[in-house]
Amino acid sequence: MRATVLCMTLAVAAACQPIDRKRHASNAADTVVPVDTTRVVPPPPAAPGATRVLAVAGFSTPESVLLDSAQDIYFVSNINGSPTAKDNNGFISRVRPDGAIENLKFIEGGRAGVTLNAPKGLAVVGDTLWVADIDVVRAFNARTGAPLDSVKFVSAGAGGGAVFLNDVTVASTGAIYVTDTGIRFDDVGNVLHPGPDRVFRIGPDRKVTVAARGDSLGWPNGITVDPVGKRFIIVSFGPTKSVLAWKPGDKAPKVIAKGAGGFDGVVIAGTRILVSSWTDSTVSAYESGQEVKVITGVPSPADIGYDAKRNRVLIPIFTGNRVEVWQLQ
Repeated sequence: MRATVLCMTLAVAAACQPIDRKRHASNAADTVVPVDTTRVVPPPPAAPGATRVLAVAGFSTPESVLLDSAQDIYFVSNINGSPTAKDNNGFISRVRPDGAIENLKFIEGGRAGVTLNAPKGLAVVGDTLWVADIDVVRAFNARTGAPLDSVKFVSAGAGGGAVFLNDVTVASTGAIYVTDTGIRFDDVGNVLHPGPDRVFRIGPDRKVTVAARGDSLGWPNGITVDPVGKRFIIVSFGPTKSVLAWKPGDKAPKVIAKGAGGFDGVVIAGTRILVSSWTDSTVSAYESGQEVKVITGVPSPADIGYDAKRNRVLIPIFTGNRVEVWQLQ
């Protein structure tokens, strides 16, 4: 589960530059020669800044927001209850970029032949909307909402079945990659982590395989494709507090940054990696391994989306039942 109002600026202190004055005798006069002993350290990137432009209420445990650029519409997944309950009451909303809810229950569990329990991460491929739903990935027509397919993770290739499917992304090959955070909840809502931590791959033939597995994934939550780096970026919800880079075939992901932890969503905005954190209720930008707080004071920020057309961050406020839209500067 991607289990968060103002811009913060960073002040960069200038280092003092000591001068070693050495006097050299000459026939003309003494000469003062400055010697710079300062070690040059590049400053952190300037805070990009962001302003909240919309706050849309009326959702029910919103978990993920995604722009479908072909339709210029936002999809919002609504768990509508427990993130692990197979109660068939989850739904997907369609929201216009101006904040108007076009259809609150565009896709609804228990209606029109739809099964949808606790929808989380979303991805669009053409006219197909892919949705992570506990231990299944479901496909729907992105224009009509009609159910198209359901991929179950029960084969030997899936490593014994999924535990807690979370985020979804699509590679340039058309293969679908899904994180399994490996968590459960006890009777009072405490997070348990039986594991294992995995990233699954769904091929064009719908065959499910384990693409990555191990503790180094750190309870993998958000995943996205970095087209420039030709890699996947994965963020950890667990105690490792890591932003990871990973390519298929790697023995283990590479830690490219550390932060507050409790990471949920991740998107690429230009050259920056934007990550939401439950721990400190922020969205941060990571560039060259350095962190800048872009948005603060957003409690329970779940699986964020990015509207590249308008340069906006789309934040589902999980416990607040609303979606906030922030304009990047």
